[in-house]
Amino acid sequence: MSTQMSAPNVWMVRAGAGAVFIDRFLEEHQVAIGWNALGPIRVGTSRQEIADAVAANWPNYKKGKVSICAGQIFRFLNEIQVGDRVLTYDPGRRVYPLGTIQSEPSFDDTVDELARVRKVSWDAEISRDDLSVPTKNTLGAISTLFLLSDAAAKEILAIEAGETNHEAEPESEVDTEASLDAIRAQSRELIKDRINALDGYDLQDLVAGVLRAMGYKTRVSAPGADRGIDIMASPDGFGFEQPRIIVECKHRTRSAMGAQEIRTFLGGRHKDDKGLYVSTGGFTKDARYEAERASIPTTLMDLDQLVDAVIDQYEKLDSESRVLLPLAQLYWPAD
Repeated sequence: MSTQMSAPNVWMVRAGAGAVFIDRFLEEHQVAIGWNALGPIRVGTSRQEIADAVAANWPNYKKGKVSICAGQIFRFLNEIQVGDRVLTYDPGRRVYPLGTIQSEPSFDDTVDELARVRKVSWDAEISRDDLSVPTKNTLGAISTLFLLSDAAAKEILAIEAGETNHEAEPESEVDTEASLDAIRAQSRELIKDRINALDGYDLQDLVAGVLRAMGYKTRVSAPGADRGIDIMASPDGFGFEQPRIIVECKHRTRSAMGAQEIRTFLGGRHKDDKGLYVSTGGFTKDARYEAERASIPTTLMDLDQLVDAVIDQYEKLDSESRVLLPLAQLYWPAD
């Protein structure tokens, strides 16, 4: 029985944001990463020690960012080995220079912000047009430094050896759409994470901002007892003109809102009121049934529906609301 050999390690090390250091990488025969403020770090330093240093130097970094930074420094120092293969990307020429790691890491902060350096012999250049769609997608990852999958590494090395096992194909509509769907799904989850990280009052203000973007004027309850009203929205802002929308917001609850919470919310509402109950923890089946049979029109909005509303109205959101949830627009190739 034959055993299929795995590909040698092939690493991607980007030449800074926008490949601003690509000329230095190629001319100086090196790859490099930064975090210069940490100073020299010896090979063998643990990931936790590096994370502690990152957290101490950048106290504003959240836990996830500390972990990502520490992981990339750790891999550059300890996991990349002399003899491993390495790629970087030159977006101006749409090629991936491919080389071989020649040295252990060194530290030189007299150069620029990328002081952690490994020497490289650049051996070949791989045109992006020669790559399969899955490998293009792999190389599109946003990380500064990462290890290529076995399949992507084999393809890169096969192209270098002139032994390509696929015909270069344009990105098909199906592949492009699948990639876009994956990005959409990931962006939704990131937006949900950001919303979930808001405190209760910020969530209340965000919901009020969405209602203002829809053309309503809002009155937001001050912290404290609110008699089941967090936001009142209406055309005039006072509730004299219809529709008069009464909003309750529940955030980061341990369990989904049930029928009793909906009944409590509906109690005392005027016959001409409209109800909007926002719960980032979701709703039970009984709660949805209670809203459907309520005497006043009542909408239940969970976290996914809130994300939909924010995305739909984002261009109309006022600056105060955008500060709570900053989003950037992404352009994608059209059909």
